[in-house]
Amino acid sequence: MYTTPITTELLRGALDLEQTARGVLPHRLPAWARTQYDDGQMSMVESQPSGVRLVFRTSATVIELETLPTKRDYVGAPPRPDGVYDVLVDGQLVTQLTATGGDVITIDLMTGATSTREGHAETLRVDGLADVPKTVEIWLPHDETTELVALRTDAPVEPVPVTRRVWLHHGSSISHGSNATHPTGTWPALVAAQAGVELVNLGFGGSSYLQPFIARTIRDTPADLISLKLGINIVNSDGLRLRSFTPAVHGFLDTIRDGHPDTPLLVVSPILCPIHEDTPGPTNWDLSALAAGELRFTATGNPDEIPAGKLTLSIIRTELSRILTQRALTDPNLHHLDGRTLYGAPDNLAHPLPDDLHPDAPTLELIATRFVQHAFEPKGPFSA
Repeated sequence: MYTTPITTELLRGALDLEQTARGVLPHRLPAWARTQYDDGQMSMVESQPSGVRLVFRTSATVIELETLPTKRDYVGAPPRPDGVYDVLVDGQLVTQLTATGGDVITIDLMTGATSTREGHAETLRVDGLADVPKTVEIWLPHDETTELVALRTDAPVEPVPVTRRVWLHHGSSISHGSNATHPTGTWPALVAAQAGVELVNLGFGGSSYLQPFIARTIRDTPADLISLKLGINIVNSDGLRLRSFTPAVHGFLDTIRDGHPDTPLLVVSPILCPIHEDTPGPTNWDLSALAAGELRFTATGNPDEIPAGKLTLSIIRTELSRILTQRALTDPNLHHLDGRTLYGAPDNLAHPLPDDLHPDAPTLELIATRFVQHAFEPKGPFSA
């Protein structure tokens, strides 16, 4: 067996590769940004490799990937399934694997307390592959921090050059892949497959707040197409008021345009979320559901505070439309999409949000199909 060093040449979708005591850890934010914002939630989600995959060319019939995942165990909630590794050969899904070992972080949703139990690495094996040259992609679990320990094959591997357009997408947990059942089932991954583009997924669960360091990361990352899905986390956290939201959006877009002055840029407002359409944040756990062993969310803000600047999804959509209409007068490559085009009131009747906040896997497929139809159609903002 050949052991191939895991380097950035073999990884796509990661912006940094950290050397650890046990292997290498892909990150979706650069080291300077992680140092600048030492937040536990962001540290967790940016290290979860949504959209990150190993890509190489080989004639190997046997492939082994030794990994060390980090699992999450929520006290009082149903156990989470193990993360899934999707293995594609020449673009076709051939098998799905899971690693049951690894570290475990136990999180108490009521108190926020955490504890960590160290585990062991596990080797995933794919065999019986044809002895012919082929392109192999191993998509890492989208919701499980994953250290890569070793890549072993029975034939040499070589990197594959990127020849397709690079699409960089930023958003919240829905973009990250919450409720997706496997890594190529997140809606951005589904879009990338349908549209034939290379994905860089900067969707960060619970962590999309118009942070300047994310705007600078997007500014500095090569991309042919950029989309931003903005708004839901700002309501979830009750993090901004209308007076501060407007300049934050302008500043975010200004910074991106410093590095991508002419790149097609599509800004998507929030999809329908009934609990927050007209009720401000913050969002909290539904304690009655949690007591019954279910994960659900509820809006706890006071609508009477809306005149004082509290934000709802309806207000954010209106303000984003106004901002983008104004900016598009001097920026012909800036585009806007109302998120309810992807998931609106009729869809909520047919496909209600299972936890009142996140779409389920079939609905993510619906969102992906509609995004492709809007963005990549012949007259769409991302048309070739």
